Amino acid sequence: MIEVPLAAAADSEALGAALSQTVPEAAGRTVTVFLCGELGAGKTTLARGLLRALGVAGIVRSPSYTLLETYETDGCRVLHLDLYRLAGGEELAALGLRDELAPGVLLLVEWPERAREALPVPDLEVRLAMAGAGRRATLLPATPEGAAWLSRIKTNLTL
Repeated sequence: MIEVPLAAAADSEALGAALSQTVPEAAGRTVTVFLCGELGAGKTTLARGLLRALGVAGIVRSPSYTLLETYETDGCRVLHLDLYRLAGGEELAALGLRDELAPGVLLLVEWPERAREALPVPDLEVRLAMAGAGRRATLLPATPEGAAWLSRIKTNLTL
């Protein structure tokens, strides 16, 4: 586990960039990150930092209304989900997510608790919370790949 203070939105974006620099190779599977926290905790801001660091130059939208945004990068395909408006895993199945999960895909999921039973086990869970005037991120691994990723993040984190 790592706890990271995030004094400003730029710190959330920098944490996302740090995640992108150490993302595991997705040989044979999808790499999954859960982004958890209240409204306004910085989930999309962190995702934006990660996507920018992976080379996404266009607009990075919150997928609140579309539910899913897809980005193609040099290193991988990124699926960014926002499940806030879902009532459960049955609704997630209607999106066809299962067909999108493939080796080389990085899956970022905001509000995973809305359909956790229908999602892959996360490699890494990022819990964002308000902390005074800023925020705090707690990073928790849930797979051996996630634990190795967390170790690399600790080494490279310069916030």
